Amino acid sequence: MKIAIIGGGPGGYYAAIRASQLNAEVTLIEKEHIGGTCLNKGCIPTKVLLHAAGEFENLNKNLKDYGIKITGAELDWDKLQKRKTIIVRKLIAGVDNLLKNNKVTKIMGEGSFVNRNQIMVKSDDGTETTVDFDYAVIATGSKPVIIPIPGVELPGVITSDEALSLKQIPSSMVIIGGGVIGSEFAAVYGALGCKVTIIEMLPNIVANMDRDIVAPLKEKFKKKGIEVYTNTKVVSISESAEGLIVNTVSDGTEKTFNAEKVLLSIGRKPVTDNLALKNVGVETNRGAVAVNKNMQTNVPNIYAIGDAIAGVMLAHAASSEGIVAVESIMNKIPEIDFKTIPYCVYTKPELAGVGLTEEQAREKGYDVKTGIFPMNLNGKAMIEAEQEGLVKYVIDGATGEVLGLHMSGPSATELIAEGALAVRLEATIDEIMSTIHAHPTVAESLHEAAHAVYNNAIHIPK
Repeated sequence: MKIAIIGGGPGGYYAAIRASQLNAEVTLIEKEHIGGTCLNKGCIPTKVLLHAAGEFENLNKNLKDYGIKITGAELDWDKLQKRKTIIVRKLIAGVDNLLKNNKVTKIMGEGSFVNRNQIMVKSDDGTETTVDFDYAVIATGSKPVIIPIPGVELPGVITSDEALSLKQIPSSMVIIGGGVIGSEFAAVYGALGCKVTIIEMLPNIVANMDRDIVAPLKEKFKKKGIEVYTNTKVVSISESAEGLIVNTVSDGTEKTFNAEKVLLSIGRKPVTDNLALKNVGVETNRGAVAVNKNMQTNVPNIYAIGDAIAGVMLAHAASSEGIVAVESIMNKIPEIDFKTIPYCVYTKPELAGVGLTEEQAREKGYDVKTGIFPMNLNGKAMIEAEQEGLVKYVIDGATGEVLGLHMSGPSATELIAEGALAVRLEATIDEIMSTIHAHPTVAESLHEAAHAVYNNAIHIPK
């Protein structure tokens, strides 16, 4: 069985390795960098910057509460950029080694379909290679959306790609879009001394997550001097002697914001334009490849995964979809449950959620009950001086089944795995309550929140 995969990101390389494990002959085609956006321009480099920004913030603000006095702490931006590059290169080398160990043939170049059994790969030097396949998997990822407003072409207007590698920290930045990417960059540059303003058209930042766990992040932004304007639409960007001007309107009121840099962070769109999909008849919807639950397109031997299908644009979702695709191709029934996809934001406080939000559960007609435990009552959070946040369960009042877990606070992106497992196993809140959690840990807050569903939390005063 010959399987060709176009795209070497977290969806593509997972699919390649799993297909090899199932004894397929695998060719992986990558246009630019193994690891895709996530490893090179997304998940990994942003977390390097976020971690450094958090440590720097601790040195300047938090450690004095521990009795540790530090003066003269400075950030070496160039050295941080080098560290980011080193980590990315190490991880790329690791993925490369995994592909070699699994006997995956790697071809660097841009792939496009010739017909339903051939892909033409064109390398940077103009060399063309034909790849024959029995099955193909499209894993070409996504790119930042550029909003069609006057001024987006001006110097100083950047996307997340450029924001990762600025030569120096700007004095001020307006971020258009308060989703995950915008909020994370706000956290990075806000902690490093940049004056940050977030402009969001929706009523809330990080609007896809439960509003109760987003509230502590908004409050933390406010304390740090990061301004957030919601229900606000950007109409244009213009130049001034001092830099850039972002012109907005909210409820009929016009307002302008000055900035050295303007970051466009309103989402991403599938990269499918150059695949020559017309040659094979693959159906798309606004550039996104249409697939069924097995990731199969309308052409039986062509599959698609990850951001190319414009579903849940997360690296771990793409990886799981890659496994589903190749297991389906190899006639192995996939057992991945997509209800358990965690959503994470790596700010301080961290945000994480899995399953249904309270609002979603009510819309679906559940008899919703919730249990909330504030992080400022958790001993470990107090020790770590990270008391902003809370834990919130959403359960079906009729059966006690856990429908969702949402949390903000220290280690939220790690602890959300407990919620994902609970949703996967259709666990009840009683089963969470009867599971012993270690003390002292932040994880205790999950236990307390479970008890809070029945107003029995030990550490919440009556």
